[in-house]
Amino acid sequence: MLAYIARRIVYVIPIVISVALVCFLLVHITPGDPLVAVLPADASQELAAQLRTAYGFDRPLPVQFGLWLLRALHGDLGNSIATGRPVLAEVMRAVSNTVTLAIAAAIIGFTMGVLLGLIAGYFRETWIDKLATSFAIAGVSVPHYWLGMVLVIIFSVQLNWLPAVGAGPNGSNSWAWDWAHLKYLVLPAITTSVIPMGIVTRTVRALTGDILSQDFVEALRAKGLHERGVFRHVIKNAAPTALAVMGLQLGYMLGGSILIETVFSWPGSGFLLNSAIFQRDLPLLQGTILILALFFVFLNLMVDIAQAAIDPRIKRG
Repeated sequence: MLAYIARRIVYVIPIVISVALVCFLLVHITPGDPLVAVLPADASQELAAQLRTAYGFDRPLPVQFGLWLLRALHGDLGNSIATGRPVLAEVMRAVSNTVTLAIAAAIIGFTMGVLLGLIAGYFRETWIDKLATSFAIAGVSVPHYWLGMVLVIIFSVQLNWLPAVGAGPNGSNSWAWDWAHLKYLVLPAITTSVIPMGIVTRTVRALTGDILSQDFVEALRAKGLHERGVFRHVIKNAAPTALAVMGLQLGYMLGGSILIETVFSWPGSGFLLNSAIFQRDLPLLQGTILILALFFVFLNLMVDIAQAAIDPRIKRG
């Protein structure tokens, strides 16, 4: 197992370097001058040249990438052009809010998805299966930003049960595990969980139905094994694939949803990324993309290790 983990970590290193290179190049090939956000309209050429030198934009791209990567390895992603604050602090504050939202949405979406998928798989071709499948199809078909607006209209505007926007009372962006803050999380978490719930439901349903139709399940039942024992074997065989799908979905949620976070004004990474794009804030844009990409790579590494721990055949492969 240790040798397998070491191999996976070695495979991750070139991926991380490639991700850093892509993140760096993507923001440089887009049109426009990033210094527009801080330069006054009547700025002189001398002032623009000074700022370009200060931010290192006057150097060749390979030199800029080397210096940026070296600073990034030391935890220095530069300062935001728009606010002047350290990029790492800005990104980590936003990522912490996105992680909170993603975990809440994952608990809702994965729990409902696994439950509905198992029920649909055990009762295939019945009205129960059709009802669960309808929920799954609706989950992946309904635009989540539209669902978010509908939930706001119903529960915030009409019923006045839950707040519509923000992450805390009085516009606070800091998080605390109390009802005053949790009620701001309910609607964004439900909205974010809908698509993962649908995908996990369909995946688990297909896996469960396929496993139940295999010969070893019939052999277990013929030997008199209790249905609870058969269920454990079904879960064990379905877990690796289901875990891989849930890991990908969690990665997408950790990446933040610009639309959902914009609808609910949730101060997460998607909202920050949207602001950085519109402000042409290159250091903030680079730092946000890099941190989110590293989160995704790290999460996939954890999923690979968890799959190998559950299914020894993966290690042998």
